[in-house]
Amino acid sequence: MPAVLTIAGSDSSGGAGIQADLKTMLANGVYGMSAITALTAQNTTGVTAVAKTEPDILAAQLDSVFTDIFPDAVKTGMVFDSDLIAVIADKLTHYQANNIVIDPVMVATSGARLLNENAISALQEKLLPLATLITPNLLEAEVLADRKIHSHEDMVQAAQKLYDRYGCNVLCKGGHRLQDADDLLYTAEGAHWLKAEHIDNPNTHGTGCTLSSAIASQLAKGETLPRAVQQAKAYITGALKANLNLGKGSGPLHHGWNL
Repeated sequence: MPAVLTIAGSDSSGGAGIQADLKTMLANGVYGMSAITALTAQNTTGVTAVAKTEPDILAAQLDSVFTDIFPDAVKTGMVFDSDLIAVIADKLTHYQANNIVIDPVMVATSGARLLNENAISALQEKLLPLATLITPNLLEAEVLADRKIHSHEDMVQAAQKLYDRYGCNVLCKGGHRLQDADDLLYTAEGAHWLKAEHIDNPNTHGTGCTLSSAIASQLAKGETLPRAVQQAKAYITGALKANLNLGKGSGPLHHGWNL
């Protein structure tokens, strides 16, 4: 069974972060492992507390995984600050990790900041150049590309800028702002639009974590990048269509809809 490592924060309500990642990996047929960057107290209505993992503990977690069950793919989510980013970049480089999917998590669905302001430059300089694929949403793409995105053409230009700057493939996620579920995959071959059915479901807690984990899982199984993204998008569509309705806010997806 292929193995995938998630490096991210813990979500006590189970809808995002490490918990969503591990559920997604199981549903996509791979063995999931984790290195936790932070503990969060959160639910469907928001994040109320965050406690950072000490850098030496994060390093020890990564060493434990890489020296025993070497992952076929890695995904990163909430990396919190520059100290932790430095540890992650060092370990991924040292162990020559493969199939690295980076979800540049900056702000939670509820609006809570999950990446310190001073860590954005560290993310750009140390982590993004290691990526096989980065999966920014529109807000994150605007920050990383330093330009506003109001249209599909803006998405193409931002994705091309990120591809040129960091030398990695880019999946720019459309979402609600453009009133569709179309994502843009930018690779060496140029721009590829990945269209999908828009699901009218307000429960979208953890969609970014889930998508990046599903892509990493498919890459670990040997799929090409375009095929991995398509498979992951189909999985997300099914998880939204299942219409799980938990909590008082933006609820979680049904990660096990296909089991």
